[in-house]
Amino acid sequence: MSTSRIEQIQTSRREKMQTLNQAGIAPFAGRFPDRTPSATLHRVYADSDGPALEARNLTVRVAGRVISLRPHGKSGFAHLQDGSGRIQLYLHPAELDEQSQVIWTHLDLGDILGAEGHLMRTRTGELSVRVTHLTLLTKSLQPLPDKHHGLRDTEERYRSRHLDLLVNPESRSIFEARSRIVSAIRRTLDQAGFLEVETPVLQSQAGGTIARPFLTHHNALDQPMALRIATELHLKRLVVGGMERVYEIGRVFRNEGLSTRHNPEFTLLEAYQAYAGYQEMMDLTEQLIRSAAVAAGGALQVGEVDLAQPFRRITMIEAVHEATGLDFAQLPGDLEAGHACAAAGLSTTATTWGGLLVELFEAYAEADLIQPTFVLGHPVESSPLARRDPADPRLTERFELYIHGREMANAFSELSDPDDQRSRFEAQAGRRAGGDQEAHPLDEDFLAALEVGLPPTGGLGIGIDRLVMFLTGATAIREVILFPTLRTR
Repeated sequence: MSTSRIEQIQTSRREKMQTLNQAGIAPFAGRFPDRTPSATLHRVYADSDGPALEARNLTVRVAGRVISLRPHGKSGFAHLQDGSGRIQLYLHPAELDEQSQVIWTHLDLGDILGAEGHLMRTRTGELSVRVTHLTLLTKSLQPLPDKHHGLRDTEERYRSRHLDLLVNPESRSIFEARSRIVSAIRRTLDQAGFLEVETPVLQSQAGGTIARPFLTHHNALDQPMALRIATELHLKRLVVGGMERVYEIGRVFRNEGLSTRHNPEFTLLEAYQAYAGYQEMMDLTEQLIRSAAVAAGGALQVGEVDLAQPFRRITMIEAVHEATGLDFAQLPGDLEAGHACAAAGLSTTATTWGGLLVELFEAYAEADLIQPTFVLGHPVESSPLARRDPADPRLTERFELYIHGREMANAFSELSDPDDQRSRFEAQAGRRAGGDQEAHPLDEDFLAALEVGLPPTGGLGIGIDRLVMFLTGATAIREVILFPTLRTR
C-alpha cells in the first residue's frame, strides 16, 4: 500500500471519528462486560440448526476486531475476531437503533466493536449474530495490512508484532504453543518438588557461564553493574541455604552477535537438585522435553525426531572419534593431541587437549546429532563450574543435549570443592586479564557460600527459545521471541 493511500485512509478515519464524536458516540469506550467468546458460541451451539436457534431467541453479546465488512443490499455482514476465534455479524439497518446505524455507516476494518443480538444461522449454515445494538469500543486510525498479501516482510513482522499477530495466524500459534510449553515445564518441576524462585537480574558482576555481559552503572551506589548472563551462582547459593530443589525461568543477557539461533536477550530455565548428579539431571531433562512436546502439539514424534525412545548417551571423546577417527582417550596431552590433529589434516586453532577436543566436536560432530543425544564428558577448561570426573580428571561430569544438531540443554554435577573452584576461577581470571572478556570472573561471595558447604548437587539449564523453535518448527529464534532485539531504524 502506497504512502499516499495510507495517508488518505488515515484522514478518512479521523474524519469519521470526528463525525462520531459530534453525534455523541465515544470512539473509545471504557468497557464491554458480559461478552461471550466466539469459540464458546461455536462449541455450545455446534449442533443447533437455524430453526432451533430462532425458536430459542438467544440474546448474546460478542466483541472483537472487525476483520471483514461486506454490504449486501440494505443489509450487511461483518466478522469479529476475538482471542478465541471469529464470529459473523448480520446487520439490517431497520433492526438497529439510531446510534448503531451511525456506527455501522462509519465502521472500518480494524475497529473494535461490541455487538448484541440474537443467534442465528445464515443460508450457508454459518453461526451468526443478528445484531440489534452496536457499541464502538475502539476506532482504528491505522489500516490493517492488505488481507491478500498480509504482513510478509520479515523485519517488519518483528518490528510490528501487533500487526503480525493480527494477520498471521501461524505467528500467533507459535506463541500460544510457547506459553503451553513453559506452563508444562513449570508444572513438571512443581510436581517433582522444585520451588520456583527469583534471583537478581542486575548484579555486581555477571557469572555462571562463559559469556560477555552487558554493563551499566548504578548511579545511587556509584558502582558498575552488569545484567546477568546466567542464574546459576545465586541458585546454588540457595541450595547451600537448604533449599534443596530450586528453579528459575527468566531472562538472561549476553552481549554477543545476532543470528538465527542467537538473541542477546533470551529465556533460560535453570534447575538445581541437592543430593543428585548429572545422571539424575539427564532423567529430568528427558521428562521435561517430553512434557513440553506434548504441550506444544500432543506428539512425541516431531518431524524426524523421536522423543519417545530413551535418549542416546555418548561421550564427547566417542562423538569426535566417530566423526574424525581421532581417539582422544589415547592422546595423553596437549602436544600429542595437536600432532594427531595436524597428521589427520584437521584445521584447528586451539592449542590444548581440551580445547582441541571441543573444537573438533563443534566442527565435525554436533551437526550430525539429529536424534536426541546426551553428549557427556566435557573438558575441565570449558566447564569451570562442573565436578571433575574421578575416572579422568581432564574431564567433568557434564552433559549437553543435542537435537537436530542444536544444543538444547546443558547440565552437570556441580563442583562443591571451594579450593578447586577458586583455582578454576583464578585460571579464568588470568584469561580475563589477557583480554578475554568472556572469561568467568572471580566471585568471592559464591566462594564463601561454597566454603559453608554445597551438598552434592545436579544442575540443569535449558534454553526455552531454542526448545520452542524445535517443537514449533520455527527456523529463526526471532520467530519465537515476541519482541526480539533489532537494530534501531
